[in-house]
Amino acid sequence: MTTQTGTRNLITDVAGLRVGNAQDMRLRSGVTVLVSDAPFTAGVHVMGGAPGTRETDLLAPDRAVQQVDALVLAGGSAFGLDAASGVAEGLRAAGRGFAVGDVRVPIVPAAILFDLLNGGEKDWTENPYKTLGRAALSNASEDFAIGSAGGGTGAITATLKGGIGSASTLLPDGTMMGALVAVNALGSATVGEGPHFWAAPFEIGAEFGGLGPAPHYPDPVRAPTKLAQHANTTIGIIATDAQLTQAQCTRLATAAHDGLARALVPSHTLMDGDLVFAAATGTRPAPDLAAQVMLGHAAACTMSRAIARAIHAALSMPGDLLPTWVSRFG
Repeated sequence: MTTQTGTRNLITDVAGLRVGNAQDMRLRSGVTVLVSDAPFTAGVHVMGGAPGTRETDLLAPDRAVQQVDALVLAGGSAFGLDAASGVAEGLRAAGRGFAVGDVRVPIVPAAILFDLLNGGEKDWTENPYKTLGRAALSNASEDFAIGSAGGGTGAITATLKGGIGSASTLLPDGTMMGALVAVNALGSATVGEGPHFWAAPFEIGAEFGGLGPAPHYPDPVRAPTKLAQHANTTIGIIATDAQLTQAQCTRLATAAHDGLARALVPSHTLMDGDLVFAAATGTRPAPDLAAQVMLGHAAACTMSRAIARAIHAALSMPGDLLPTWVSRFG
């Protein structure tokens, strides 16, 4: 497996992809949008027991619509699904969308995480997520912030603040793999009470501290508050420039879930809504069988690294319920 990242070490190393974040610090929540210059093939796989989604059924391989215009990761629980409406409005204004006669209908699947009990002010009279969604689309760029931004603004894990993370991997054949993830897990990204990340075996360079594997592996830390509140979920996107069918995207999303299991312990629980979208821009040739195997492996490794980078990059804010990795371990 290659140990080389893309230029940015972000999902936008997949050419043509852009990511936009929008957040409201009073609300302590936000939205992250992945968009491309053109519609792209997408799939999805859900392994958590408590997902919140919009338009994911149409990503099944037997559906009529084979491509999407954007993917959304949002806070806000069910309220956050309205972020996709703001994204769709912005895309429609730009002339984007699935053509039905002379009408354009943007296809914008979305997933949400629960951040309603994270200390932010949730006293709105009008759902703010539609506006945040449109703002995130307007902010879409090849460069974007990770950590306490976008859909990861209000995220927490069992022991530390969560956040939005991203990473990329350049495969030996030149194929690019990128991951984008909002980490709000029931489990922990670090081992025991120490600073070492579960994802350490897959780290490239010192992208999340360079500490290496933990010296020992105690039982996972259990957070009674997170268990009681059912307030969890890790949602992400794995993307490549390879030409994939919708069925192959679904398999890629499934493989990327291995990355969640390697980086978050425990993961895929009954109280998590763990979900991974897959996106393929198709600017490189379709992979043969052996290359598909390597794509799946790269997807898992890249997702693990993106999760650790989300935790490592989180910023301290007044009123935090949990410390950041940096404030606790330096």
